[in-house]
Amino acid sequence: MKKILLIIIFSILITPLYAGPKDKVRDGFISKKNVHPVKNDFNISDPKNKIILIYNHGQNENDMALQSCAWVSMLRNHASLIDQEVNGKKIMVYNFCTNHLAGDMSPKKDWWTLKTPEVYKGKHKLDKRVEANLDLINKFVKAGVPRKQIFITGHSCGGKTTLLFMSRYPDKVGGGISYMHACFGKLSHKYKVKKLGVEKAMEKFRKKWKGPHDLRQKMNDEIKNNLKTPVLAFTHPRDKYEGLLSDWLEEIPGMKRIVISENYKINGKKCIRKGHDWSEPVKKGHDMDTGLCFQYYNPVILDYIASRIK
Repeated sequence: MKKILLIIIFSILITPLYAGPKDKVRDGFISKKNVHPVKNDFNISDPKNKIILIYNHGQNENDMALQSCAWVSMLRNHASLIDQEVNGKKIMVYNFCTNHLAGDMSPKKDWWTLKTPEVYKGKHKLDKRVEANLDLINKFVKAGVPRKQIFITGHSCGGKTTLLFMSRYPDKVGGGISYMHACFGKLSHKYKVKKLGVEKAMEKFRKKWKGPHDLRQKMNDEIKNNLKTPVLAFTHPRDKYEGLLSDWLEEIPGMKRIVISENYKINGKKCIRKGHDWSEPVKKGHDMDTGLCFQYYNPVILDYIASRIK
């Protein structure tokens, strides 16, 4: 009986961490009021005077298919931009669920863990997410939205997807906004980047996981060498994933990188992450863009959009 009671108490305590059905957000245009999609079609009223922000969510597995999509807390700040006018054009936000996609090597589950694996063959999940975004953009263009008024955005693996897309298809959209780009684990934390330095930390990562290291490096090199269109990117030094591994972004011409504070406050204010009917302090650097205080950067985002649709 005592054990059952402890389980019940524990489940109550962790409810905010494991959000319920009302917190899950499906595919489609989200609403400003409750952040849930109000429609999933392409009949857009007055499309020439709309700006579309496509939100690409993160993912908990590097290459495998998943059932999850995005959550209310991830989209609240994007929702705050809905109906904002930039040069007389109103913003709409489309939550794009692509977690059902799987990379070509995902059936070979040991590929990730082999120290001397073969080179990744075929398309990785991120490659397929990039292609899915291209297909979605073409639907918006067909619906009458000018390409320059469509923006790719994304958090974590969605941020990496954004950077990859902009390096491959810069002429297909107006621009890209990346939040906390990362997709290969807690590299900053696990490999002690702050203590060892970037080079030695990544040597340690490659020694343990050669395949993932080389694939990540290949993607980063592609972004660094091919990205020509200005992109807005947000990073945080306490992001355990790639917060201390993001300086290479500064080498990209036109990149506008913003380092979000040094702690868990923005403009001196503590950050709160809010779901459907719960809220909690933001205590992870990787989640800083989900805190309500991140809306401090809305003017920066709007200025970036304005600079790209002139």
